[in-house]
Amino acid sequence: MKWQWKIGTFAGIDVYIHATFLLLIGWVGLSHWFQNQSWLEVLSGVGFILTLFLCVILHEYGHALTARKYGIKTRDITIYPIGGVARLERMPEKPIEELWVALMGPAVNVVIAAGLFALLFLTGSLVPLTELGVASGSFLERVMVVNISLVLFNLIPAFPMDGGRVLRALLAMRMDYVRATQIAANIGQGMAFLFGFIGLFTNPFLLFIAFFVYIGASQEASAVQMKNVIGGIPVGRAMLTDYKSLSPRDPLSRMAQLILAGTQHDFPVVDDSERVVGVVTRDDFLAALTQHGQNIAVSAVMRSSPPEIDSYDMVEMALMRIQESGFPALPVTHGGQLVGIITAENITEYLMIRTALRTAQMVSAS
Repeated sequence: MKWQWKIGTFAGIDVYIHATFLLLIGWVGLSHWFQNQSWLEVLSGVGFILTLFLCVILHEYGHALTARKYGIKTRDITIYPIGGVARLERMPEKPIEELWVALMGPAVNVVIAAGLFALLFLTGSLVPLTELGVASGSFLERVMVVNISLVLFNLIPAFPMDGGRVLRALLAMRMDYVRATQIAANIGQGMAFLFGFIGLFTNPFLLFIAFFVYIGASQEASAVQMKNVIGGIPVGRAMLTDYKSLSPRDPLSRMAQLILAGTQHDFPVVDDSERVVGVVTRDDFLAALTQHGQNIAVSAVMRSSPPEIDSYDMVEMALMRIQESGFPALPVTHGGQLVGIITAENITEYLMIRTALRTAQMVSAS
């Protein structure tokens, strides 16, 4: 089942809506219907939620367009019931750039809130906040208040909120990036425990936020530590050199034989001139085998034009290209010739062996 749908492309960035967001829309609509028995109130409630998430999309564009200024592309923006996520290809390497990318999201909400305040003030439409409810009161003033809330919530100094990245960027201006990340992650996890404790006695929704923050902080710290560990390692050390390749003319039965004979799951496809023209993944192979049988040619199943990695490139770059391209395995070339394949699993195994060897050296030295 497809769990998200594309709603459009704006400024060159695809925007998706996750299936779970529809549950929120349905819940809001039913709540307004049971409370007021009025379709007008239902439309008003749904309209408010859609307006709120329009502000969330603009918030994410604040991040994305600022990142573009620093040469960083955004893969897409996806809207979930709890907010939006802009998937950047990578985070800025300079702390000052990360600071601006993190701040520009909340800055969009500040501009929206300020614009609405000016409009309401000039038209004499401001009312006391006590007269506002979740589903009642001035529509525009509720949108203004929600944007202010988004700013305050996102600036909480905890990953994966913007405030956690702001804190990390500020710390990284004075110390090592890995240490700055660890400190920011520890603070985020501490805040998660605080949210969870408060949520036990007040609002159960805080327990969900606590879990969200704790996992986000842990993942951020692990990702940065991994990046630091693999820094400076050439692909040639971690790639798989004992591999099999396929010809575009080979039937799927040939790939079935190779899978059963060894442990390789994904295969580079090489033409007669020894040029890599594609990659066949195990998942694509099984899907094609189910639909078409084993006599169909590999050329009809392979993913064409995979990103190529040179054996002298760094493992960090290879891992980034694996994540960006969606290819589980990438061909490694040198001088135009295929010399190996690289997968995330190979990289992990190399790091495990490297760590074990270092531990053995430390034990023998002591």
